[in-house]
Amino acid sequence: MAGGGGDENDDIKEEEMDGVSVHSPCKPPLSSASSLPQEQSQVELELRLLEALLIYPPNKLRGLHRHFILYGLMEYLRRSLDRPFTADEVLQVLDRFYNIEMLKPDDEELEILKQEEDFILPQSYFVKEEV
Repeated sequence: MAGGGGDENDDIKEEEMDGVSVHSPCKPPLSSASSLPQEQSQVELELRLLEALLIYPPNKLRGLHRHFILYGLMEYLRRSLDRPFTADEVLQVLDRFYNIEMLKPDDEELEILKQEEDFILPQSYFVKEEV
């Protein structure tokens, strides 16, 4: 019996060294396995969005260029993941990384954007250089 007990202790030590226990499952439970593709697609979406931010910087989501940048992000994700995205979907993913509320225009900025001016060429354009 003493010899058999020594072999059992060696087995336990070997299992502890490998970090695997007899009671550890080799495969994830079915409930988590079914959510794995969804998690992978979410990670893929986030990675593609971060790649797109190299081209379309989030600081330009303020002001005049906001809609162009948002459209660019939507198109980049559409081409990368082969499915259409709405502006709301893109903003939801962006909200995980940035405070989107800070990107929304305030009242003062909205007033500036609403102001219209007639285009006038500068006077320097009309002044001809004398030779």
